Amino acid sequence: MAESAEWTRVGAGRFALDLLTASYRRHQFARHSHATFAIGVVTCGEEQFHYRGALRRAGVGSLAILEPGEPHDGMAGRPEGWAYRVLYPSAALLFDGHPEPTHFREPVVTDPRSVRLVRAAHEELTAGVDPLAGQSRLVWAFAAVIGRHGERRVAEGALRARDAAAVRKVDAIRDRLLADLRCAPSLRELAAGVELSQYHMIRVFREATGFPPHAWLVLERVCHARRLLAAGRTPAEVAGAVGFADQAHLTRWFKRVTGVTPAAFRKSVQDRGPRAGVESGA
Repeated sequence: MAESAEWTRVGAGRFALDLLTASYRRHQFARHSHATFAIGVVTCGEEQFHYRGALRRAGVGSLAILEPGEPHDGMAGRPEGWAYRVLYPSAALLFDGHPEPTHFREPVVTDPRSVRLVRAAHEELTAGVDPLAGQSRLVWAFAAVIGRHGERRVAEGALRARDAAAVRKVDAIRDRLLADLRCAPSLRELAAGVELSQYHMIRVFREATGFPPHAWLVLERVCHARRLLAAGRTPAEVAGAVGFADQAHLTRWFKRVTGVTPAAFRKSVQDRGPRAGVESGA
């Protein structure tokens, strides 16, 4: 199986949708998380990934549903590798028209109907021939995924004062890291800003996000790099803008997280262009 990856973007704004069509044999994704959901179907071979404390396997005929902010990696589950199609919808797009808050307890399920609908929506949207058909298939696919595998979240009581304080501290650390991606604060500065020891600060942040601050920041830099590349900036421009040492540094991390180089990502998105087809209510 030859290694290849192509990204497509449809829609715009809060209802934009990224789609990945890829096949891998040797590539291994670094541990990372997404700001969006990741809903994928394996079309050949088998992928395996660590998620919520266990090794998961997704083969042909299975549906993978990963929630935002959940750390995971990704690699071949068999020597021949795997090929898959993945949708990356925001919560606003996925739950549009579904008022009940929903989560997905099982990351890999066997469900031929949902697999068929998700794959059909992905193929229609990436082909870009009939945007209305793509919108319709996407609505049917999301309705099936939510209806067949979504669960209502159990209402939680008010946070204890200690928990609420921890949340505020984590938010403050995030804000400090994002204040200027080009100039990361020192560990001592981060800890002093939330009045914690360096050890305690790292522990609190990791418990909340799944990553220590330095790793979380790298992933945020990759996320911002994707947006700038999709907007037409060159990899050389983007590297400095988001805080990587140089273009080679950006390329190493970008490929570990997205599966493609920054140049390949920019080319696939720019050549195909952001297509219409994903709207509120669609």
